[in-house]
Amino acid sequence: RMEEYDVIVLGTGLKECILSGLMSLSGKKVLHIDKNPYYGGVSASISPLEELYKRFKVPGPDKSMDRGKEWNVDLIPKFFLATGQLVKILVHTEVTRYLDFKVVEGSYIYKAGKVHKVPATEEDAHASDLMGMFDKRRFKKLLLFALNFDVRNPRTYQDMDPNKTTTRDLFSHFDLGLDVIEFTGHAIALHTSESYLDQPCVETIRRIKVYSESLSRHNNSPYLYPVYGLGELPQGFARLSAEYGGTFLMNRAVDDIVMENGKVKAVKSEGKLFHCKQLICDPSYVRSRVRKVGRVIRVICLLNHPVKNTHEAKSCQIIIPQTQLNRKSDIYISVVSYAQNVASDGMYIATVSTTAETSNPEKEVQPGLELLEPIMQKFVSVSNRLVPNEDGKKSQIFVSRSYDATNHFEDECEDLKDLYHRITGADTNEPNDFSSAAGENKQHTCERRAFEHSD
Repeated sequence: RMEEYDVIVLGTGLKECILSGLMSLSGKKVLHIDKNPYYGGVSASISPLEELYKRFKVPGPDKSMDRGKEWNVDLIPKFFLATGQLVKILVHTEVTRYLDFKVVEGSYIYKAGKVHKVPATEEDAHASDLMGMFDKRRFKKLLLFALNFDVRNPRTYQDMDPNKTTTRDLFSHFDLGLDVIEFTGHAIALHTSESYLDQPCVETIRRIKVYSESLSRHNNSPYLYPVYGLGELPQGFARLSAEYGGTFLMNRAVDDIVMENGKVKAVKSEGKLFHCKQLICDPSYVRSRVRKVGRVIRVICLLNHPVKNTHEAKSCQIIIPQTQLNRKSDIYISVVSYAQNVASDGMYIATVSTTAETSNPEKEVQPGLELLEPIMQKFVSVSNRLVPNEDGKKSQIFVSRSYDATNHFEDECEDLKDLYHRITGADTNEPNDFSSAAGENKQHTCERRAFEHSD
């Protein structure tokens, strides 16, 4: 007897699990298969600690790290912006029922060898040592402009056309100095390269607004992170999918994808055929359908102290802008700790990541590692960034991109949104059918809970 499904999903990475949840939620019959015995794919959370040492073939851990079960180490750690797209999806699907969030304690930027707090409120700007008095005033004006900006109301445009005026021109309109442009573009708008300066400013304004609004909810940083780590997320969406009738098969080999006239017909797994109309998967299941566009290095560091100059923060984000080190890509550092229940008492996990630009990526992240010294143990991985060769409309095989080097989810959300629209054929200009403006009241509940958890 052959089994028929609307959608088969291969791999339980976060993007696959979110799509699986959304498909089940919309009434589709979904089968979800993973070749691993654990959730999360390449972005899994590893526990106990011994498992991490084994995975990276590092001897240890030594006796001082005894309580291995208290560790949940994200292989690809990322933070959420409190009012960003991913939190909206979590709220809309009510996956927030299965999760608790804490507010990340600080957001920092590296300049001239030292870490500084990212100023994103008037008070921060006033106290910041990143800019002089005149720049402070100009920066505040830009912040105010972004917060009051409404794409539907041209009166808020201040004589600029947001779809034509470039970001470079927007910045010169406010007469911003280079230092201000650097932290605004990279640590607030979270752009990953300089190309944004010559693109229409509407996207940068949106990003500044999201950052500022996320921050205004919480004050110390705009970021949230789940208690017990990111491994909770795919499992939350898996529970959602199962609740709506989705079927899960874990630890199961995928032997073949059966095609008919260039279109997916079935998945063959352990000798059994499962028919489907659409297939969603991560790059590891369809090697011939993806190409390499770069490499990412990530170094997971175990520390027994907070990071210097972060005001003893138990969690924080640090960005080293590319120009500080004459690079083409920023270096990202995310720090979490026992405060999020991901490490044993008094211990911290800091991960440094960037897009590799040379054949010796470990040397490239050195400036980031120096900020973390002394480091008890390092786990280094270099992975290929893979992207699909085609959009999947003809084959009905929809492949997610590999995770990027950033330590937040904003760019992954773009991939997710893009996949969703290709799969459902919905119009991309209608963001509402994706994260269906999840009733504001639900949004506040999620945040109130996150706030209660931030001690």
